[in-house]
Amino acid sequence: MTKVRVGIIGLGSWGVSHLEAFQSLPHVEVVAVCDQRPERLQALADKTGSATCYEHAHAVCERNDVDLVSVVTFEHDHLAPVLGALRAGKHVLVEKPVATAIDEARKMQAVATEQGRFLMPGHLLRFDPRYAGIYQSIHNDQIGAPVSIHLKRSRQKSLYTTYQRTHTVYELMVHDIDLALWYAGSRVTAVKAYERSLQGGKTPELLWACLEFENGTVAMLHSNWLMPDEAGIAIADAAEVIGKTGIASFETTNAGLQIWDRSGRSTPDFAIHSHVAGQVVGALREQLSYICSCVMQHENPNYLSFDDAIHGIQVAAAIMQSAETRAEVKL
Repeated sequence: MTKVRVGIIGLGSWGVSHLEAFQSLPHVEVVAVCDQRPERLQALADKTGSATCYEHAHAVCERNDVDLVSVVTFEHDHLAPVLGALRAGKHVLVEKPVATAIDEARKMQAVATEQGRFLMPGHLLRFDPRYAGIYQSIHNDQIGAPVSIHLKRSRQKSLYTTYQRTHTVYELMVHDIDLALWYAGSRVTAVKAYERSLQGGKTPELLWACLEFENGTVAMLHSNWLMPDEAGIAIADAAEVIGKTGIASFETTNAGLQIWDRSGRSTPDFAIHSHVAGQVVGALREQLSYICSCVMQHENPNYLSFDDAIHGIQVAAAIMQSAETRAEVKL
């Protein structure tokens, strides 16, 4: 195999980021893309290049020249295209959350095992050098085994209107659940969570969760959609891991680029997906490069963990239950 041939299902804003990142990789060819909205495909004609466009996911899965399918549909619509691709003999990358129901996540894994295909969750923060650096500091014994983990994720208020389609635990906090599992190297045994809804929407704008792990690690996760747009801050995230011999931490808004102009201050983010000198850079590209290299070399992509993703969905459900009942939930 000289190139990995990719099909992308779902061309929303993040699906387009997948398209751009895949197209930037010299060992990858995007041969098929799919979106159920024909007007969306037409609008993106200049970006899709030589890839064939489809309105139905099964058309991508049925192609003999597709090695890897990237599923970037809405959060609750992952199951059908994932199973379709796996049963057609394709390796699959499924965006986070892999599912919003634990039985769907388990079904995906079972079919992947039956078909002997790679099934990878889109937990791209494992490829962000800052978060990966914390993981390395744990495992090279710079800070030692974690005792306490604190992870914060804050996004602009205006985004809430779009993303309230999915509970905050699946849309924002799922990143930090995966990071906490990765850092702790253990399973969650108890959850206590709190939520606040300021506008009475379907999902809370503010969510806190305390996780207790089998090995004694404690994690505090905080996600919100309350950053004022006027502040000009795209991403306001923070991480602190206290180990037995040291501490690792960072905060995005203080360490990142800040721009002051006539309209005020802005702090753009370049870590996840961006363009520099006409080239695509960021954690998404690094994740896709790793996955495609594994597919090309027939190596298990074990830097990502679907077992962790499944447990993460269990934890997410427990967080929702605890926040709604105001009681601790045991796993």
